[in-house]
Amino acid sequence: MVSKIMKVALISAHSFLRPGGVKNHILGLEKEYQKRNIETKIIVPRRKQSEKYEKNIILLGTSFPIEFCGGIADLNISFNPLSIESVLKKEKFDVLHFHNFSFPGTTQILFSPYSFKTLNILTFHSNLKGSQFLRSFPIFISFLNKICQLRIDGIIGVSKLTLDFFKEYKKPKIVIPNGIDISKFNPKIPPALSFKDKKVTILFVGRIEKRKGLLYLLKAFAILEKKYPEKIRLLIVGDGPEKEKCLSFVGKRKLKNVIFLGEKKENLASFYNSADVFCAPSTFGESFGIVLLEAMACQKPVVAFANEGYKEFLKNKKGGILVKNKNYFELAKALEILIKNEKLRKKMGKIALKEAKEYSFEKIAQKVLEFYDFCLKEKAKKFF
Repeated sequence: MVSKIMKVALISAHSFLRPGGVKNHILGLEKEYQKRNIETKIIVPRRKQSEKYEKNIILLGTSFPIEFCGGIADLNISFNPLSIESVLKKEKFDVLHFHNFSFPGTTQILFSPYSFKTLNILTFHSNLKGSQFLRSFPIFISFLNKICQLRIDGIIGVSKLTLDFFKEYKKPKIVIPNGIDISKFNPKIPPALSFKDKKVTILFVGRIEKRKGLLYLLKAFAILEKKYPEKIRLLIVGDGPEKEKCLSFVGKRKLKNVIFLGEKKENLASFYNSADVFCAPSTFGESFGIVLLEAMACQKPVVAFANEGYKEFLKNKKGGILVKNKNYFELAKALEILIKNEKLRKKMGKIALKEAKEYSFEKIAQKVLEFYDFCLKEKAKKFF
């Protein structure tokens, strides 16, 4: 237990309107902190005027969705800087824990007079490699490092990849991965869908955008459906700008066993538990692989493209299969192995569940709290 920490602000750079890994991570930490009697508030930017949340969530600033690095990011700003002063003065936080960095919203909070009295921690969840913006403006990373060196007391990366962006940062930094709420993601949760046939069900969960690679999975499935027309199906949970292109592909190829279920914000585990195999064909931009972890916690074997983030997460794990990035022929071969071998599916699923339990939020939250304590001690050294 970290005795000096009495009140923590978990500050999201992203709107809470949509589901996502950062949102789940923040909610998971909050739940564990409350178990340890650490008072916790969540601060998020508002995207819609109609947004309302429970009393422990504070709406601060305005979020504007922008396309960034193959997905949707948030540009945040507080048009009334006095609102920042009002919240920080009232709440008297010991720790401001930022989750991702948004301009100018994060800097507005960081340079508030009240933030000079707090321990300021940043968890960086994003893999920005491949970003056209950063290729055009590499000075951005140097600028980010300088701000963090001035005002951030410690940086957490959810993977080694994310810490690569902070080579100029000289204060404490550590890798602490994303966590999983085992009570919400486990094999005991009833499936959302039940099928009377014995088809092997493959599942995709994610935003249907270019970097998530659903089109590659559909190409692999087209190969498999020709060989096993009565043995397989593909469930797709999600929505996004590439959906029409994917629907068009399904129509042109006359794929009969593909089901688009739309976006599901709640009870995701019930959809994982409706499947036999989980497939994540993301091609870039992944820093960790939270959907892989969710599927594994539901005792599902996973098949994924070997993008940088997934390679790091699945390294030495036996509950998943990695295939060459963007190669849908290899993706089809890997899926076929599991389609044909029920015993292997079950064996890998059991291993996956065991591996996922190492990422329980109970364990992850304790590591984060210990890092707070370490950063407090390092910060105190400067004043002696």
